[in-house]
Order: sequence, then C-alpha cells, then structure tokens
Amino acid sequence: MASAHDFSFKAIDGAALPLAGFKGKVVLVVNTASECGYTPQYKELEVLWQRYRDRGLVVLGVPCNDFGAQEPGTEAEVKSFCEINYGVDFPLTAKAHVTGKDAHPFYKWAAEVAGEAASPRWNFHKYLVGPDGALAAWFPTKMSPTAKDVTAAIEEALG
Repeated sequence: MASAHDFSFKAIDGAALPLAGFKGKVVLVVNTASECGYTPQYKELEVLWQRYRDRGLVVLGVPCNDFGAQEPGTEAEVKSFCEINYGVDFPLTAKAHVTGKDAHPFYKWAAEVAGEAASPRWNFHKYLVGPDGALAAWFPTKMSPTAKDVTAAIEEALG
C-alpha cells in the first residue's frame, strides 16, 4: 500500500472509518490508553484539534491495550471516559493493536515506511500523515502533543 489513505479503521461507534475520507487533510494518529501515565495527553490532543481543525488537521485517537493492559474497557467505556474526563470530541477508532503480528495494517505500513525505530513503544505514540497520505513525521510517547516539534510539523504539513 502506497499511502495511509489505503487503510481503514473501525470507528469507536462501529462505523467504517476509511483514512481515504481524510484526503487533503493532515492527520495525527495517536495510539491512546485510559489508564496510562500519559493519559493527560488527551487534553493536549484536544487542544491541537480545536486549534487546527478548521485549517485541516484531524486528530485520530486509536485506543490500544497493547502496553501494560492500560485500555481494558469497552469502546463505549473508552468513549465515555474521553468525553467526560478530557472533553474529547476528535474522532476515535475502535480498539486496535499497534504492535506485533496482529497490528492494524496502518501500523504495519508506518513501521515499513519509517523503520522499526518509529514503531510505537508505548501508549501515545504519534504519527503525522500529510494531506497526500504520506507519512510526514512521527513523535515518541514522551513528546507532548503541543510540543514545538509537533506543532511545527503540523504547521508545515498544513502549508
């Protein structure tokens, strides 16, 4: 597959969520978890979404239970947690694997494109996809979503 637009997730409500629907937009794909030390990053992700969505940024949360079993809830529980605790209204996918043989195809593609070093090592790993579906950048868990490196990459991708 040549671009992120070739992949599809299932939305947290069960509907299809093809990344092709985001052609022309910049997408920050973040594997998330509700019981992680980095969970407060949801607040910063929401800040990015509010700040840049009118310019074409989509923040896409991918709930994941791969690291420390820190996303044990159902999709309904995850959605409720995000809305109540962090005011999240950016799109969320259904729970997905991001590592190993069962990793979602998007994550396998990203690892092929960016190299194994760019693969998620923990929750809140970030991939930035450009308007053309190319992988533009990636950021490790510890980097705040509102860090200068992240916002500069978003600004550049938005043009």
